[in-house]
Amino acid sequence: MGEATFTFRVDEALKSAFADAAKSHDRTGAQLIRDFMRDYVASQREAAEYEDWFRQQVQLGVESADAGRLISATDVEAKFAARRAATLRRITGSE
Repeated sequence: MGEATFTFRVDEALKSAFADAAKSHDRTGAQLIRDFMRDYVASQREAAEYEDWFRQQVQLGVESADAGRLISATDVEAKFAARRAATLRRITGSE
């Protein structure tokens, strides 16, 4: 993959402070900006992948509900009440 030049304007004081901060970590400003760009692209890709996954999960839930595959609130409450009780027993050592 070839390299390209990325040019932009920035306040001189910010540029100087950034260069000093980079130098204090034995890095150049260009290295830090490349790192930032890679991290930003990766985080945006991860966010998009999560968004796609989340939308699929919601759609599966909607389809399941439309098909009548539901769990009553009473059953959910009973299941988690049992889990809370089991956790409390483990914490208090009263099993």
